[in-house]
Amino acid sequence: MSKTFRGWNLDQTLLLPPSVHDFVPTGHLSRLVVALVTEQLDLSTVMASYKGEKGQPPYHPAMMVALLLYAYAVGIYSSRRIAKACVERVDFMAIVALDAPDFRTISEFRRRHLAALSALFLQVLKLCERAGLVKLGHVALDGTKIKANASKHKAMSYERMSQREAELRAEVDGWLKAAETADTAEDKAFGADKHGDELPDWVADKQARLAKIGEAKAALEAEAKAKAAAERAACEKDDDKPRPGRKAAPPSDVPEPKAQRNFTDPESRILKTKDGYIQGYNAQAAVDAQAQIIVAHTLSNNGNDQAQFAPLLDGIKANLGRNPDEVSADAGYCSAPNLRTLSRRRIKGYIATGRQKHGSKSATAKRPAKSGSLLARMTRRLRRAGHRSRYRLRKQVVEPVFGQVKQARGFRQFLLRGIEKIKAEWAMICTAHNLRKLALAAA
Repeated sequence: MSKTFRGWNLDQTLLLPPSVHDFVPTGHLSRLVVALVTEQLDLSTVMASYKGEKGQPPYHPAMMVALLLYAYAVGIYSSRRIAKACVERVDFMAIVALDAPDFRTISEFRRRHLAALSALFLQVLKLCERAGLVKLGHVALDGTKIKANASKHKAMSYERMSQREAELRAEVDGWLKAAETADTAEDKAFGADKHGDELPDWVADKQARLAKIGEAKAALEAEAKAKAAAERAACEKDDDKPRPGRKAAPPSDVPEPKAQRNFTDPESRILKTKDGYIQGYNAQAAVDAQAQIIVAHTLSNNGNDQAQFAPLLDGIKANLGRNPDEVSADAGYCSAPNLRTLSRRRIKGYIATGRQKHGSKSATAKRPAKSGSLLARMTRRLRRAGHRSRYRLRKQVVEPVFGQVKQARGFRQFLLRGIEKIKAEWAMICTAHNLRKLALAAA
């Protein structure tokens, strides 16, 4: 007896065209994103930038915003990959209604409205708060290093710049003299009106390289002068305060020999990670313990986390109008100014005062602290609670968020270049994360 199979007719035509709403099931993330964009989010800033009737009618801004937010939420960031998904995946087809934009349109829309797209973070955060996903009972802070759109091998130290600049200048001068000698000889042999006196391409390339090194050197020198001026101003302000020990050397206007600058993305920096060194940025997030919602974010090109503590707290207050009850952070944020910040703002803090050993119950101090100091009090607070310390919430609140962003959704390298653009791109990543959490709560 032969088995009967379900019919498979590739040439079957449909009597009525399908609705794009039927491409995905009810409760699908793409439907939620479209509903939020069309019904909840204020896109007046984006809409106001379109004026006049000249040229081909553009794609609807709401559709483009929904497309980008959904793409980031499912881990697709490249404009080419987004455009490809619009013709291959039914969830993307449902958003664009079978009218797929090309990758240049997607890329240009993102570039043109980058600031407005990053500002959507606050609107989505407010929606999460209205849905009861943000309580600010406990907020955990942490940072993660993410690669820049630049290779660390395209960076050069100030010392090497000076050496290479001299070498290139000598090479270029030699080639120019050789070219001038050859021109003189050819003029005698062929006549002065003959062609062939142009410089070779390789001379121009070396000259371009020399010019780029000169620009990078000038930028490092300008940074060193600005830093030295700020340090001198601080020293003059504190001159009347007696200090023990030898007097510190005056700040230098010359860059450190090992100070580096990248030719591809000059604002990125070499950062140390547990897996080695990368050319990248330090992305920061403050995560609410209620539902792992990112309530504030910052980004810098400095590998040290301490300077990001107060800006993250400022971001929470600015976004939600109040301070959290508790804050936890690892030892990278521990400093006397940060502990004073917690005390002034009346926030109960749990900041590790030293590195935590693997398998230990709590992070305890590895540095000496004066009795009664803020550092000593924080050490006692962490040690007294033991395995019940609220500090333990940090790992289960903020670290999974970075795992979801980098591992589950594959965001391991920024697409844009320049710190202002990178800040906006990180804001979009945080917005997409909160959208997913909002969708899970609504399911």
